[in-house]
Amino acid sequence: MEIFYFLVFGGLAAVVAVLEFSKSNKDRVNTPTAFNSFKNNYLVVYSLMMAGDWLQGPYVYYLYSQYGYGKGDIGQLFIAGFGSSMLFGTIVGSLADKQGRKRACVTYCITYILSCITKHSPHYKVLMLGRVLGGIATSLLFSAFESWLVAEHFKRGFDQQWLSVTFSKAIFLGNGLVAILSGLFGNVLVDTLALGPVAPFDAAACFLAIGMAVIMSSWPENYGDASEGKDLLSQFKAAAVAIASDEKIALLGAIQSLFEGSMYTFVFLWTPALSPSGEEIPHGFIFATFMLASMLGSSVASRLLARSSPKAESYMQIVFLISAAALMLPVITSFLVVPTGVKGGGISFSGCIQLMGFCAFEACVGIFWPSIMKMRSQYIPEEARSTIMNFFRIPLNIFVCVVLYNVDAFPIIVMFGMCSIFLFVASLLQRRLMFIAELQKSKSQDWTAMRELGNEEEPLNA
Repeated sequence: MEIFYFLVFGGLAAVVAVLEFSKSNKDRVNTPTAFNSFKNNYLVVYSLMMAGDWLQGPYVYYLYSQYGYGKGDIGQLFIAGFGSSMLFGTIVGSLADKQGRKRACVTYCITYILSCITKHSPHYKVLMLGRVLGGIATSLLFSAFESWLVAEHFKRGFDQQWLSVTFSKAIFLGNGLVAILSGLFGNVLVDTLALGPVAPFDAAACFLAIGMAVIMSSWPENYGDASEGKDLLSQFKAAAVAIASDEKIALLGAIQSLFEGSMYTFVFLWTPALSPSGEEIPHGFIFATFMLASMLGSSVASRLLARSSPKAESYMQIVFLISAAALMLPVITSFLVVPTGVKGGGISFSGCIQLMGFCAFEACVGIFWPSIMKMRSQYIPEEARSTIMNFFRIPLNIFVCVVLYNVDAFPIIVMFGMCSIFLFVASLLQRRLMFIAELQKSKSQDWTAMRELGNEEEPLNA
């Protein structure tokens, strides 16, 4: 069955290459030199930040196990990370809006570097501190950088459509190519050079330090709400009012939480799903295959976002339905495919089917990120962007913590079925969002037409 992995990887690589090299003028957005320089600077920084994140991911659990900690203790460390992101995320998001997004991005680098340093200690309390710092850093990674980009993009007078170019390239590079290269580089450090499981964390700290230097030397500062007298509580209230008063923002937050909650749950479930009887599977190679599928998705998204139709609000309904079907495959195969009952060996026929489905899900993830970024740039108010984006992560982190705490309490097919239902609900909410957006746009056009008609009638009456 080993040839199967190469066939899947090679097939995905071929499709990505064809998509990238066959783009026509309709699939590309012509942009000026000034914007290209701005975009490339951001992409360099974002790629360095994601390299710092991806280098750590595959080795966190392994490092803790090497220090002698069991599954229960490791689970608590992971819960601490997500809990920290939930508790402190909204605070650091509000501080980013108030004190400056550039400062928040630098804080991310410093916090994550400190988290990497704690990995040198085998003491549980020190590792717990590292997870707390990592949770804070994660909140900043997924809010401060995007907030800085959107604000600076509009401050420089660039066209709104050009944002989709930056978003799709950032996901293609940061969540695709950089992830694959980081996995291979980490493998060289740990296995080839035998530098130990802490080596990827040291390398991550180096990449973060380089990125911090680029930010400090080339990024201007920008802010959300510049009101001097506004404290954190007032910012929280303003963000909550914005979510409660605008159904589009509330729907966007619910959609994001449902999809990302399913995505993070999938991260914990794919390994036992593909090796239920202890089958030997190449984890690193499968991870690289997933990232390649994500690149394929971001390449498709760049084509879709470059066109005026279909809009993200429309095609994301289909993306969520495909995602729901992909994560339902483990449930379906458990009933239709008879298990061999043989322990060990290579991946089973059921595992092959599921792997194809998981690649489809990862392709949907690649489409999701630039598309949700585009919709957030349209609907979330600038003055509280980071705060609202971290509000969206509260239900996500609660969900992931509950899943981690009860990961042994439910059969794996129940967990996949639950994720599939969440994604189906996300599709329904996306349809509602599209309906509201089109309705408000139609009303706005009617109001503009009536005003223009009134302006034309005034001279006649005079």
